[in-house]
Amino acid sequence: MKKARIIGTGSCVPEKVMTNYDLEKILDTSHDWIITRTGINERRIAAEDEQTSDLATRAAERALEMAGLSGSDIEYIVVGTITGDYPWPATACIVQNNIGAPKAAAFDVSAACSGFVYALDAAVKQIQAGAIKRALVIGAEVLTRAIDWQDRNTCVLFGDGAGAVVLEAQDGENGVLSTHLHSDGAYLELLYQPGFGTRHPATTQGLAERIQFLRMQGNEVFKVAVRSLSEVAFEALEANGFKPEDIDLFIPHQANRRILEAAAKRIGLTEEQVFVNVDRYGNTSGASIPLALDEANRAGRIKEGDLVMFDAFGGGFTWGSVLLRW
Repeated sequence: MKKARIIGTGSCVPEKVMTNYDLEKILDTSHDWIITRTGINERRIAAEDEQTSDLATRAAERALEMAGLSGSDIEYIVVGTITGDYPWPATACIVQNNIGAPKAAAFDVSAACSGFVYALDAAVKQIQAGAIKRALVIGAEVLTRAIDWQDRNTCVLFGDGAGAVVLEAQDGENGVLSTHLHSDGAYLELLYQPGFGTRHPATTQGLAERIQFLRMQGNEVFKVAVRSLSEVAFEALEANGFKPEDIDLFIPHQANRRILEAAAKRIGLTEEQVFVNVDRYGNTSGASIPLALDEANRAGRIKEGDLVMFDAFGGGFTWGSVLLRW
């Protein structure tokens, strides 16, 4: 069976930077309060004319450039996002047209902050089955348009961005070793966006109640997130006969530093094994892992043969891990 190997990475973030000191001017908060509780110093904010598909397209183009390919070489495009340009059609279809990929099937995956891991699983399975040779997997969000800027407990957490990988079917030991996905809808109301779907269509009353914005019960999410991230990491290690010390680079969903540190400690990882950039980008939801991966890759933090793990947790609840040999 062929392995799905990452042969190109790319990312894109908006130019606008919003620091904690900027937030002090519009909220009853402080830099010290935010940095102490989240580890976030700044985040990127999309321009008014900048859409999720724009960020996704630029990230995809950079991943293709690294892979030495063009859109016409891609057969399968999956975008993990909860902030697509439209409710439908899929943002992936917009990207497919933008990059000139006439042969590619294209669709979105909605799994919140686990979106990239879920999307990657879908593409990997297609390659393993022999159905396709090359795929483009993207995580992209403009989440700052789905948060309530009057809610200081949530709006300080999030930012916008996109990351992408090109997968290719290859022989050999390098590539994705396994993927592990889970969900539990019983926790839905701990982290969700109440409106405007078919349950709560757009109304004047809904707008007044601000149900179009994300809602989160942070303390409860923290507990479940740390437990789920650690358990699914152990699941991937055990499935492949490895131990925590075997991991060369652990790239978790960049939710906040407290969650990252607690999960890493529970797994038994050292600080040197864990890649963190949440301080500069905030929580970019489905974009966080591929954005971090591209940054780590271009900085030379990963070398051929390294054992790399992705670990994600998001609303739904959804969570999952990916273990791969670089």
